[in-house]
Amino acid sequence: MREPVVRDLMTHPVVSVVPAMPFKNLVRLLDQYQIGAVPVVDGRDRPVGVVSESDLLAKEDLRGADRPPPAFATGRRWRWWGKSRAMTADTVMTRRVRVIGQDEPVAAAARRLVRERLRRLYVVDGDGRLVGVLARRDVLRVFLRPDAEIARAVEEEVLRRCLWAAPEQARAEVVDGVVTLTGTVDRRSEAERAARLAESIPGVVAVANELNSTVDDRIPG
Repeated sequence: MREPVVRDLMTHPVVSVVPAMPFKNLVRLLDQYQIGAVPVVDGRDRPVGVVSESDLLAKEDLRGADRPPPAFATGRRWRWWGKSRAMTADTVMTRRVRVIGQDEPVAAAARRLVRERLRRLYVVDGDGRLVGVLARRDVLRVFLRPDAEIARAVEEEVLRRCLWAAPEQARAEVVDGVVTLTGTVDRRSEAERAARLAESIPGVVAVANELNSTVDDRIPG
């Protein structure tokens, strides 16, 4: 069974800008495409920064401030001051870009989005070139997979291919992404394995394992 990878769910092509993009054009671009951030790429399409709504808000936040922070101020305050004076993408952007490879498993991307509290990851190819963007909503789209399609995948990839169970021996029913396994297999360990494998099928919300077994091989002797 092939685990879904980032390129399967990413949005592409992705809107990007060059470092010299003027400030006002950046605002116009975010408004036009209804996005919260845009990556900045160099001449080889490699991401070098990200301009977000938050970055652009620095100019309005410090409007009228005519003095820079004191010398002892934190680096963060100095960066915010610099953004408020920015006129182009390269002077307002955040230079740390959160990227992920296009062939990375979607599960790994989901873990990063959650653990690092990110809204999106920018997707790069093997040469580091920007090829897409993976947002939280993109990852969640896997759960929109039709129930009939999920049922076919479970039956073909789990029950037939992995357990060698005939159609009259075991089957899968799916309602709202919840898989119910029914029928009879030879060993209890096979029934448990079927449930674990079914849970790994993209789009599955949960698995109810109602498979019976002829022998409970979990009991020694």
